[in-house]
Amino acid sequence: MAQAIVRFLGAQHSERDGRTQRLVPAIFGIYGHGNVAGLGQALESGGADLPYHQPCNEQGMVHMASGLAKATYRKQTLACAASIGPGSTNMLTGAATAALNRLPVLLLPADYYATRHQGPVLQQLEHPVSADVSVNDAFRPLSRFFDRLSRPEQALTALPEAMRVLTDPAETGVVTLALPQDVQSHAYDYPLSLFERREWRIERRLPHPQRIDEAVAMLKAARRPMIIAGGGVLYSEAWAELQAFAETFGIPVSETSAGKGAMCMPSPLALGGQGVTGTSTAGSICAESDLVLAIGTRLTDFTTGSQSCFNHPDVRFIGINVTGHDAFKNGALPVLADAREAITALHKAAAAAGVVVDPEYAARIDQARAAWADRLEKDVYPEVPGELMNQSQLVRAVNEAARPGDAIIAAAGSPPGDLLSLWDATDNRQCHLEFGNSCMGYEIPAAVGVRMNQPEGEVYVYLGDGGYLMNPTELVTSIQEGLKITIVLSENHGFQVIRRLQMGRGGRSFGNEFRHRDAASNRLEGAYLEIDFAKNAEAFGARAWRADTPAALAKALDEARDEPRSCVIVVETEKQKWTPDAGVWWDVAPAEVSDDEVTRGMRDEYVRDRKRLQRFYY
Repeated sequence: MAQAIVRFLGAQHSERDGRTQRLVPAIFGIYGHGNVAGLGQALESGGADLPYHQPCNEQGMVHMASGLAKATYRKQTLACAASIGPGSTNMLTGAATAALNRLPVLLLPADYYATRHQGPVLQQLEHPVSADVSVNDAFRPLSRFFDRLSRPEQALTALPEAMRVLTDPAETGVVTLALPQDVQSHAYDYPLSLFERREWRIERRLPHPQRIDEAVAMLKAARRPMIIAGGGVLYSEAWAELQAFAETFGIPVSETSAGKGAMCMPSPLALGGQGVTGTSTAGSICAESDLVLAIGTRLTDFTTGSQSCFNHPDVRFIGINVTGHDAFKNGALPVLADAREAITALHKAAAAAGVVVDPEYAARIDQARAAWADRLEKDVYPEVPGELMNQSQLVRAVNEAARPGDAIIAAAGSPPGDLLSLWDATDNRQCHLEFGNSCMGYEIPAAVGVRMNQPEGEVYVYLGDGGYLMNPTELVTSIQEGLKITIVLSENHGFQVIRRLQMGRGGRSFGNEFRHRDAASNRLEGAYLEIDFAKNAEAFGARAWRADTPAALAKALDEARDEPRSCVIVVETEKQKWTPDAGVWWDVAPAEVSDDEVTRGMRDEYVRDRKRLQRFYY
């Protein structure tokens, strides 16, 4: 059966708009007794069309699959194979991250012996009530399709269904095929037709004409419409259509984390990042908008400010999405369609209907954009005597060094917010932000996945020291495979953005900085730890620099571009200096009961803000 799986995967392709590519171009895996004699033997003897790559951590290889899927706009992914027990459960965090980001990944966790001849085997869960329960059942709520192949002939139906789900824009996500370790090695007389080349079309769903007419009527009635562009715009490769639509009708566009780069060229209608970690430009325009077109976004709480962004008393929504679950959110008019096809149809119908936006609106957008730019130039980017480089200055230096075709990846803590509000993703300076699961440890392996699709240019990773410590080992994989990445590490001695939130919602600092334990208080509030990240990177085989100023960082970035190995640039940054606030409220509740007067005061303020700002839509 394992041989059949390997041979089948090597023959699968995806196709969209006449362009065809391998659907699963490679497999990552770590062997154990659960898969070395089955899948391992199959890859060794017959895996010429399914190249094997060796990661350092099972979670990391799922992030690599997500990175490749994101970089190819969900047209390719990787297979990820693990042994039974902890090897498989290590993939759960990667699976959750892919699921929340609607990214296709194929997981092949080994499982218990289906025959049960052996009795309980090493690393097998023994459930006292249900004999067929496995730790792999934990993948069920994370998977769009789950199957346990307890007989070899079950691959005949499971494998095609897995490919269908991976290539269905509305259903795509995690596919898990649990492989009992004995059945992997069982033989079956498979039909040759199973192994024939097959192309799976990634279809573009057309919008219903009646929905387009209803959307145009709403546009005609609106005075201050806006667009929130999500990841669906990118996965549909609809950036040109989006920009043309926005500029024809004068409708401003903000971008979610997944939709960063949806406005592919500079435009006076680009508001920048949307929501809590976005720009004040988007925050102020969103607060005044009477119609919101949510295109390819699932409207998470960071995007919506926990439903506090939309302050117009009569605000209405249009949801353009391939999935009904997302299109109907906030009581929206649902347009169930591919983003590119929906925007094209809406553009044509709006032009025929004579949709015109109030010219005063353009002046208001210009005003909001100018206020944000002025704030950055006066308060954020200038160097301050006696201070270390701040993260905004770091982002500016990397952005200035970036060239068309380069990409940058971030996932957790403050970096994704920094890039959402500050990174210029126009002119093909790509920005891949994972903020659906905000998964620390995603950044480095995902960058390896991005590099697999991008042989030229730089692939930057921007992360903090906390994120680096979570999962640095796939740096070894990048070096082993010759998949060069360049890490820019902001060293601010802890989880400082969470400390910032902690101070704003509790008023006291506790447990978020990298400090020694203080003997007197028995708390982690002693001297800061001294961690040499540059030496750590060098030990993995990377080239490393330390940069203390924007000029030094620019020099290191220039040298790193010419370096064939993976690179790490360590930048010590100010601990409590942040990108400008977007002015968007977020629902994180302080303790309702506390002996601390400061916390009680913050609770009172929170309750007032929640009553004043938070709304519900039907």
